Amino acid sequence: MNRINDLIEQRLLRIGVALLLTLGLLPRVSARQPTDPPAPKLLVVLVVDQMRADYVENYGHQWTAGLRRLLDDGASFSTAAYPYRSTVTCAGHATIATGRFPSAHGLIQNSWWDRATAQRTSCTTDDAYAPISYGGVARERHSPHTLRQPTIADQLRERTGGTSTVVSLSIKARSAITLAGQHGQSVVWLDEANTWATSTAFTDTPVPAVGRYVDEHPIASDIDRPWIRVLPTHLYEHDDDGPFENPPPGWTRTFPHPMNAGSGPDDSFFERWRASPLSDAYLTDMAIAMVDAFEMGSGAVTDYLAIGLSATDLVGHRFGPNSHEVQDVLAQLDVTIGRLLEALDARLGLGKYVVALSADHGVGPIPERSLAQGTDAGRFRERELLSALEIHLGDHLGRRHSVAAIVNGDLYFEPGVYSTLRNQPTVLESTLDLIRTTPGVAQVYRSDELASLGSAGDRIAHASTLSYFEERSGDLIIVLKPYWIPGGSAATHGSPYEYDTRVPVVLFGAGVNSGMYSTPATPADIAPTLSTLAGFSMPETDGRILKEALKSR
Repeated sequence: MNRINDLIEQRLLRIGVALLLTLGLLPRVSARQPTDPPAPKLLVVLVVDQMRADYVENYGHQWTAGLRRLLDDGASFSTAAYPYRSTVTCAGHATIATGRFPSAHGLIQNSWWDRATAQRTSCTTDDAYAPISYGGVARERHSPHTLRQPTIADQLRERTGGTSTVVSLSIKARSAITLAGQHGQSVVWLDEANTWATSTAFTDTPVPAVGRYVDEHPIASDIDRPWIRVLPTHLYEHDDDGPFENPPPGWTRTFPHPMNAGSGPDDSFFERWRASPLSDAYLTDMAIAMVDAFEMGSGAVTDYLAIGLSATDLVGHRFGPNSHEVQDVLAQLDVTIGRLLEALDARLGLGKYVVALSADHGVGPIPERSLAQGTDAGRFRERELLSALEIHLGDHLGRRHSVAAIVNGDLYFEPGVYSTLRNQPTVLESTLDLIRTTPGVAQVYRSDELASLGSAGDRIAHASTLSYFEERSGDLIIVLKPYWIPGGSAATHGSPYEYDTRVPVVLFGAGVNSGMYSTPATPADIAPTLSTLAGFSMPETDGRILKEALKSR
């Protein structure tokens, strides 16, 4: 009965919107030219977390379904890359959704040091809002309050009087939220308590369509489904048993990977499930169900669907970019995206929707693997640097505690310390020298000199400027050498180097000219290009409209 009522309300709303648009009582999108193709009924944004561009080149021959269709029948930009330093999830998703770089949208990292509260905060954490749970008790509190620029979904809703449906789904809250923006009928993620959740920032009550789907498709039903390779073993590159891989508890370095591992549906099961192709498949099937529940793409206005596909990231951190696991999660994602495209074809028709596929960042190789191959590589010892800095500054400034935190290269001093150092140039320079001589460090920049160094031609300084947001960034910016990483993951990202910055940018569907394009592009180009296809302009972007890939323009 609830589904029937939902459908009746949605149909009545769409009829009313069409009437109001006809009478001129709702704001319209900007006028389209007579030669322009019709606006797509649905914008679809797919972000494959941690998908390096060279995965297409190295593993693309393994794909035969959805990824292959996007590449073969879509417009692909072979040189696309992020021009900034902080190649992490929150920054990348926000850049794709807003068309702005972190220096404008403000989400410089997945987390940063909050000077006002003197603690580390995540990019979407917000205690002002409560979690809303689906099938459990969620704990995390999130909202889009830190996002300083409108997303394409925000602009779409503004130009249709709030009538465009916005659905954004991901395993990660920071992915679902940043792809949506300030509003959305269904913005959903998997809470740390292993229950699907949203926030009162988006809705006051659970969304019935989401609740029904979650009730009918419990994650625990996957507990006896092992992760096995979808392709014949000989088609995978490299060895399965990588010596430096770090599988989650219950798995070994080789296939198959059981979901259960004898533990039942506990936290370790959910950790394994998230880091498997099953999580991408679940999200995609939920997305198809939301398209049906909200009748997306069937009304008078353009709707918006975003999916943050996180399994590649969780697998890549554990097994590294050369693993059979990364290859297989992509091969299974190929099948999953194929199912999504077939569903959209059946419900809307090929000419009624457009898809943009990209990634939030790439990933570097496992340092020990690189080192074994004769490359200068290693792990940055952050704690050792912190201890050395405290001793050094204690000797020169007479302070017991001078450094508040280091967060992915952003170094934050305690209040007053940096201004003191700037007034003592000799001590400041010796502090910079101490950091520069730390193993793995390529360069350290003063925040107040980034812009001038970037303008003078220092590429890394310029990349750091595009990741700099004054109230959230560090006093000093530490950049590691290539193939050096922080943290304990087998492999990670966050650098300004090609393996982290270069990602796919693919457009497919309504209004798109297929082909391979070598013109410069960044993921920031996605929002202005999709908005153009939908008949409006983003207010301000760092990206450009990819006109060469659009029909009749």
